[in-house]
Amino acid sequence: MDLLAQAQWVCTAVEPGSVGHPDELDALDQWLPVSVPGTAAGAIRDANGVDAARQAQTDASDWWFVTDVPARGRGPWRLSFDGLATEAEIWVGSQRVAVSESMFVPLVVVLDELPRSARIALRFPSLDAALKTRRPRGRWRSSLISAQGLRWFRTTLLGRAPVFGGVPAPVGPWRPVRLLDGADPVTISRRVHTHLDGSDGVVEIEVVLAGPAVTSALVTVGEQEARAEIVSRQDGSQLVRARVVVPKARLWWPHTHGQPAGYSVDLHLDGKPLHLGSAGFRSVTANYDEDGFALQVNGIDVFCRGIVWTPTDPIGLNAPQETRRVLERCVDAGINMIRIPGTTVYERDDFYSDCAELGIMVWQDVMLATTDPPDDAGFRTLLEEELRSFALRHSGNPALVVLCGGSETEQQPAMLGVQRPVIRAIDDVLPAIADAVAPGVVWVSSSPSAPPGSDALPIDVSSGVAHYFGVGGYRRPLSDVRAAGVRFAAESLAFSIPPGNDAVEAAFGSVAVAGHHPAWKAAVPRDNGASWDFEDVRDHYVRSVFGADPAAERWSDPERYLDLGRAAVCEAFTEVLQHWRRPDSGCRGALVLAARDLEPGAGWGVLDHAGVPKAPWFVLRRVFAPVTALLVDDGLDGLRVLVFNDTDRPLAATLHLRSHTAAGVVSTDITVPLTLAAHDARTLSWNVVTGGFADVNHAYRFGTKAFDAASVRLVDTSGVVLAENVHLIGGAARPVERSIGLRATAHRSANGWSVTVDTDGAAQYVRLNVGGFDATDSWFHLPPGGSRTVPLRPAGLVDRPTGRVAALNSAVTAPIRAGDGG
Repeated sequence: MDLLAQAQWVCTAVEPGSVGHPDELDALDQWLPVSVPGTAAGAIRDANGVDAARQAQTDASDWWFVTDVPARGRGPWRLSFDGLATEAEIWVGSQRVAVSESMFVPLVVVLDELPRSARIALRFPSLDAALKTRRPRGRWRSSLISAQGLRWFRTTLLGRAPVFGGVPAPVGPWRPVRLLDGADPVTISRRVHTHLDGSDGVVEIEVVLAGPAVTSALVTVGEQEARAEIVSRQDGSQLVRARVVVPKARLWWPHTHGQPAGYSVDLHLDGKPLHLGSAGFRSVTANYDEDGFALQVNGIDVFCRGIVWTPTDPIGLNAPQETRRVLERCVDAGINMIRIPGTTVYERDDFYSDCAELGIMVWQDVMLATTDPPDDAGFRTLLEEELRSFALRHSGNPALVVLCGGSETEQQPAMLGVQRPVIRAIDDVLPAIADAVAPGVVWVSSSPSAPPGSDALPIDVSSGVAHYFGVGGYRRPLSDVRAAGVRFAAESLAFSIPPGNDAVEAAFGSVAVAGHHPAWKAAVPRDNGASWDFEDVRDHYVRSVFGADPAAERWSDPERYLDLGRAAVCEAFTEVLQHWRRPDSGCRGALVLAARDLEPGAGWGVLDHAGVPKAPWFVLRRVFAPVTALLVDDGLDGLRVLVFNDTDRPLAATLHLRSHTAAGVVSTDITVPLTLAAHDARTLSWNVVTGGFADVNHAYRFGTKAFDAASVRLVDTSGVVLAENVHLIGGAARPVERSIGLRATAHRSANGWSVTVDTDGAAQYVRLNVGGFDATDSWFHLPPGGSRTVPLRPAGLVDRPTGRVAALNSAVTAPIRAGDGG
């Protein structure tokens, strides 16, 4: 029984060192109700609103969290903490029973006695005060943080690095707290190891139990079962171990490449069930062939595409339903990998189980970032226990495919001109732990990093694991991606991306704030100490891609200024990601920074702070789809048609290729039967498929431009459109026309609502703004005379879609009118 399941917690902040004992708390009267698990900032948000929480300087105070619980059941009782941020004292009654020194290491306190009415008090000393104690300096200074002493504390950089502006530092019991009586066995540790023996799956479990002795144990894995061995240990605990064989086991695959099959693992102790989680069978191997990093899953090369994760609730760090919603969006967008960077936090348990269920691979950084990890015995012990507890907690979970020694742990000294030093944490300590407790998970020394044994620098983008911001922060031309030779981008494409106009107006009152308004600028990411920010980067591409003056556009028409910025980011995403996806690029991974904004504004996220897709999200969805057809401009070699079938089933389909004149005439209309094997891709030449040279992309420029657009459509044998993409010819800078004949009609069918968009002239970056619904596609092109039907998903209580459809090159927007079924 968990005595804290219904506990009511309160918290308060006091001056550092002013209250050292819980008996002194009765004199305080400024208490806030707080949800546990939760944070001090979460309590402030609940009491005083989001703005107050974002502005809170939580590290400046000591914080006390208190609850009273009546003693029930029989002892001994076990008081367990899954996470306390950051340093903490645990008091029961008037006794200090434990201390914690890491935000990331669980803690269990055994209580032989418990008062009839027990007060549990948690004291979190001020981290600001702790940082005033002088400690040895690192071998290099981190450019990410100002307080270099943070390298000594096992805590997150959220709220403590300027790049995370608007996010409060997490303080408090941010993960579950339990008080369990001694009536039932309690799991002290668990390890679930899975591997394949031919076509059979093998599950080996080891569980350490405390509490009443058990006499029989049965393990079930799916429909298979086996009796477990029970071994009594000298400390009174029991070790339960078993081996279960699953004949002809179904393999776990990332959802883009197959079915993410999983098996429930359950332990039955004297007939009482204890769920140990789900497990899966898969093999993952890393390949550094020709200096490039790649992953194989079940022997198949996998193009890893996805995002660098950000918490869905950066204030309270506890939003499971919203996290699940974002993960489901990721599946819909073709994302098959999420990297959790070393600048944030390990996620909730259900995040990892959800990823396993949905077929999303997890690249997990250890929480190290840019600083020099101290070669200190106490620090090393905490770091070892951090990785060991995490790996054991999620052992058997097939979604966990990479463990990494942190974010920019090697890059920071390299960029400061320091020769690659010995970093014991990532060279010896952590890989040894990973090898011992996480077999079958790939170890990467840090992100970015050079291949093992290579003479390359960790910052070299053409070898090993790269962070690529040539297109982006370093303002290289879009063509730089072709020269860079990126092999695996664990971070890329950081832009200050404006959310939709509705979100801008809701947060800032008007789109006119975009630019230099202080409230707007406060949410724009910047590197610590830089004289520029990432809005300057976006403006650079508005100028270079569209030939527009961003300052003039902002002054005269702030709404168009934002649209040009969104479109410029879409151009960058399209150019880079399509190149990396093509089979001959040499790139095997593309992860975009970042998943979601941490606050309202134009952050790095491809989702805004409320989880609503921004413009480049739809580029991801088109380029990352498991089955898709893309058009790439190869200059004098004409257009390339890229067709992908990542799934585990053969694909029989028809490829439709069309070229369109400005007048809407379809000059080329070719259909090509196409068969692709499972996990296959094909690159076709437009000229070869269509029967000869036609300079469709106007590369030779002999005379006037003959075509305004080229389109590709992939249709299955039943007539379902699997993919459709349009390439506008002549570059992105197109004049704004008074009207291009844009029309939008809503239809309702048995499958729900959809909107059909038609146009007379070429429509550049068509965007749908539909009240009460989410459009599954937006920010796409249409050829002259083109049409596209976009399914809608309900996103509110509205029973019929309303709104408008616009295009970047049209001065006139089109209302969404009711059609059949409307």
